[in-house]
Amino acid sequence: MTHNPITKLFNIQYPIIQGGMIWNSGWRLASAVSNAGGLGIIGSGSMYPEVLREHIQKCKQATYKPFAVNVPMLYPDLEKIMEIIVEEGVSIVFTSAGNPKTYTSFLKEKGITVVHVVSSVKFALKAQEAGVDAVVAEGFEAGGHNGREETTTLTLIPMVKEQLQIPLIAAGGIATGRAMLAAMVLGADGVQVGSRFAASEESSAHSAFKEAVVQAKEGDTILTLKELAPVRLIKNKFYEDIQALYAQKASVDQLRDLLGRARAKKGMFEGDLEEGELEIGQISGLIHDIKPAAQIVREMVAEFEAAKNEVYKL
Repeated sequence: MTHNPITKLFNIQYPIIQGGMIWNSGWRLASAVSNAGGLGIIGSGSMYPEVLREHIQKCKQATYKPFAVNVPMLYPDLEKIMEIIVEEGVSIVFTSAGNPKTYTSFLKEKGITVVHVVSSVKFALKAQEAGVDAVVAEGFEAGGHNGREETTTLTLIPMVKEQLQIPLIAAGGIATGRAMLAAMVLGADGVQVGSRFAASEESSAHSAFKEAVVQAKEGDTILTLKELAPVRLIKNKFYEDIQALYAQKASVDQLRDLLGRARAKKGMFEGDLEEGELEIGQISGLIHDIKPAAQIVREMVAEFEAAKNEVYKL
């Protein structure tokens, strides 16, 4: 994998990127993945600016290898977050949920590598036009905030690859070495893995949420709340409450009132499995245990190599 465009771009050993998930991706997870040869990402979406600074500083102490910060563009304090990223010398930033033009040139001028997360060909091309160094194309199997188009990873990756000139990272439904190989056969240069790392020992999520991920079966997650910001979550009481509102033909304001504030924190960080928003991908049906992040990386790489040899024999 030494000649891979993604390993070269980030100066990492394996083209495995850990998703910057809110309430899951703190410095412990990011440093563990980076130390294992992938690219760890701190998810700033659930952090106040000074909390983010603390996580960056602790990550720098825990690894000498590259790591990144994910910045969802729809969050407040964006200017302050970008200032901290520059002040702390972060070398790679993943932006998502917003217009890549807003900060790409600002970050590039500071010598920072910029990657933008998209869910369609249209937005992949807009990100390329904005000057990003790579794109993450995320299929609708993915957990958390997602595309309205419901384009699957299997179809999205080759459609983006057909038109993109810069490196492409596949995301959505990838938790194994076999899936990694499949994504790369479809045209991806690397993969971003979220749900599998959410159920790792170093994930900052509540143990009850991790256990819910392990227990999840096929069909236990769903994409909903498209009127606000589409999100894939585990079906629970909160989801049933959403369904009840839909049945009453609720307005967007009523849906927003039900969602309220800190619903994701309640579910993933505080472990309220009834009232919380439990964001996870469809691939949770294939996640059966909680293990160290380094082991996840090792197993993915070993399975990737084994699967590659199997395909070669075909």
